[in-house]
Amino acid sequence: MKSLKHLLFFLVSAAVFSLPFSEALSHGSSESISPTVKRLTPSVVNISTTNVIKASPFGSPYQDEYFKKFFEKFFSEEMPEREFRNKGLGSGFIMSSDGYIITNNHVVRKAEEIEVILEGGKKYTAKIVGTDPVTDLALLKIDPEVPLPAVEMGDSSTLAIGDWVFAIGNPFGLGHTVTAGIVSAKGRALGIGRYDNFIQTDAAINPGNSGGPLFDYEGRVVGVNTAVMARGQGLGFAIPVNMAKIVIEHLKVHGRVIRGWLGIMIQDITPEISEALGIKRDKGGLVSEVKEGSPADKAGLRRGDVIVSVEGEEIRDAATLARKLALTQPGIDTKFVVLSDGKEKTLTIKLIEHPENEKIKESTDKLETEEKLGIEVSEITQQLRNRFKINASSGVIIVNVAPGSLAFESGLRVGDVILEVNGDSVDGLGEYQKALDEHGSGRILLFLIERGGRTIYLGVKTGRG
Repeated sequence: MKSLKHLLFFLVSAAVFSLPFSEALSHGSSESISPTVKRLTPSVVNISTTNVIKASPFGSPYQDEYFKKFFEKFFSEEMPEREFRNKGLGSGFIMSSDGYIITNNHVVRKAEEIEVILEGGKKYTAKIVGTDPVTDLALLKIDPEVPLPAVEMGDSSTLAIGDWVFAIGNPFGLGHTVTAGIVSAKGRALGIGRYDNFIQTDAAINPGNSGGPLFDYEGRVVGVNTAVMARGQGLGFAIPVNMAKIVIEHLKVHGRVIRGWLGIMIQDITPEISEALGIKRDKGGLVSEVKEGSPADKAGLRRGDVIVSVEGEEIRDAATLARKLALTQPGIDTKFVVLSDGKEKTLTIKLIEHPENEKIKESTDKLETEEKLGIEVSEITQQLRNRFKINASSGVIIVNVAPGSLAFESGLRVGDVILEVNGDSVDGLGEYQKALDEHGSGRILLFLIERGGRTIYLGVKTGRG
């Protein structure tokens, strides 16, 4: 009898507490999203890539790093390298009926052959129209015989935390798979790039989903699925479609993204800075440096000014301002509301093309050098600066070091800030890429890094020369 009472209590409790969740799941009705999925699935494609790599056909028989290195040192030269065809898988979606397809840059990077597979199995050879490594977006083109079913682009700015979303993609090469969840957070910065602004969702996103669409429950694209937290569950990330639309339009017209440049260094407003400077606000982008001769300098922006809004859009923090400036078209009048000496004023400024636009393009030599070293670097965002307590005003930060790599064995670690490469100053990604291009073919790369407030030199043998 006692156990029956407990069972009844459990069933009643479950019914009471499940009502709100059931209502949420229904999304205003008791209908399934199956019809929506059926309508959208033909607009999602699988992407298969092929590239050729050179490697020895005989790997080391040892798992232990010490014996593996011993084996490779004495036997690698006697084993000629052979070419192997390496396959990759990803997802994408049809942007227009004439065959333009959106995906991630990392899905097609270094691909020598790209094949797009439609839902019915029809295959097309795709060409790259343009890529943007900074936002990890790419635009492909195929030539279909008949018009293709294109997706409807949504508005990611209207998304709210808790909204229902679903993803369609090609996880692990299994083919079209649908997963659903909610928007867990917005504006996430993962340290992947300088303009991180991810939508976080608990809809399952797995390897192979990259480049696929994230839909709202009306069937409109609100994001491009990009990343998953490898050691977490329910942690998927998508590029907001509003950012993707601007980038993709640039790629379609120019083959690259033309970014605007104002010529300032910016940072967040902390309570301490606000009090010290007498700034009666905690939002905005604080100008910490103005480049001489830049559009900002010519317009009268000065150190200590706070940029409150750009073209009517409120600036919450430095990251918001950086993204807004990067996606602002150069050469057109842009209105800035600025707080200067306690008074608001409006400035109209024409941005110019970012000096690093050409440098920002991926360099094959640089990528090969970086991969050989086993490191990945990023611009120093405010989030990374706070996380690693960085003092340096310039440089690039190491965000990943492959265990057992040349960089790892030489002592480089995540969080190190690279200030110089072989004596060449590194102010940002452009200078870093240029330094690798110039010195990457040598036997040794000498890095000057900042770690824990101290600067030290570390030499890395590249194995060349």
